Amino acid sequence: MKRILLIVGGGIAAYKACELVRLLRKAGHRVRCVLTESGAHFVTPMTLAALSEDKVYTTLWDLKDEAEMGHIQLSREADLVVVAPATADLLARMAGGIADDLATTLLLATNKPVLAAPAMNVRMWQHAATRRNVAQLRADGVTVLEPDEGAMACGEYGPGRLPEPPAIFAAIEAALAARDAPAPLAGKHVLITAGPTHEPIDPVRYIANRSSGKQGFAIAGALARLGARVTLVAGPVALPTPLGVTRVDVETAREMAAAVDAALPADAAVMVAAVADWRAKGAAPQKIKKDGSGGTPTLRLAENPDILATLAKGDRRPRLVIGFAAETEQVIDHATAKRARKGADWIVANDVSGDVMGGDANTIHIVTADGVESWEKLPKDAVADRLATRIADALD
Repeated sequence: MKRILLIVGGGIAAYKACELVRLLRKAGHRVRCVLTESGAHFVTPMTLAALSEDKVYTTLWDLKDEAEMGHIQLSREADLVVVAPATADLLARMAGGIADDLATTLLLATNKPVLAAPAMNVRMWQHAATRRNVAQLRADGVTVLEPDEGAMACGEYGPGRLPEPPAIFAAIEAALAARDAPAPLAGKHVLITAGPTHEPIDPVRYIANRSSGKQGFAIAGALARLGARVTLVAGPVALPTPLGVTRVDVETAREMAAAVDAALPADAAVMVAAVADWRAKGAAPQKIKKDGSGGTPTLRLAENPDILATLAKGDRRPRLVIGFAAETEQVIDHATAKRARKGADWIVANDVSGDVMGGDANTIHIVTADGVESWEKLPKDAVADRLATRIADALD
């Protein structure tokens, strides 16, 4: 028997929490429910109490509860905290660390795994603010399920529906199993590079690319969740450091190469960074004007170090070396050639033609000595989770 703390947020999908409680109780789990003020407009404490066979908690200001239980103890005694439905508002407050009611205070105080099942209008789910909040929560170690796609109570159609109770139940069982299982990458050190490099031309300008760093940061977080000791060498990006990851910030390719060398030895290296191939040879000390004053008007280039090839062919080569290839044409052919040229074990290739680079989803192809494995288009977090599992299998 496991102890589940179920936080029921507001929204029409709150009625599905009743069926989820029934499934959890049928499986032998103990369920304690926390009903938010907005959630109480859709289901009653009496209903949840009858189904859970336990008291339902609704307020932070109950003197008896605080004297006997306390929100801290309530947040710590569960094996898993589940938020279903997790509204856009609740996700935002979770991501912001707000603690202004019982539900958010419990979520901020808990030291147990948290799983959130979102439910909201399609436009709210696709809004940039919600995407940022979900990315932050996943980076913080919260498991955020993908919502179902379909017709909504508001009459619109798209992703945003609360997953059906059996699907949430399956995710809960998987989370509990993962909690009890030994971490597959425990004791392993994984080195990751992410983001672009900035190669200065003068104090104002630099050579760079459009890499956002999102995929590399997501992979770092996924590997850390599997128990790895992760060193993330990050180019200049404004992204939160994933939970449990050691971050080293660099700017140029030469700085990244030095940081990679300093982080060795490692069991695996995942080279996601889009390193600039060239740098300005002798950056101007002052801003170069259009007429050439302030520096040499002709930009002379020098080749940057090949970090992936140096690592893959070096004396301290990790057991598994993975490179990334962002391509705009002949994606698999170019990735296959890159693998042979660089000496990597795998090349993870993605088509960045069009408005893709810096986005939130990837269609990738993994090129190995055994052939090519192509994945459907997935959110970068989902790509990271799947790739981390594949890395864990390879290092087993």
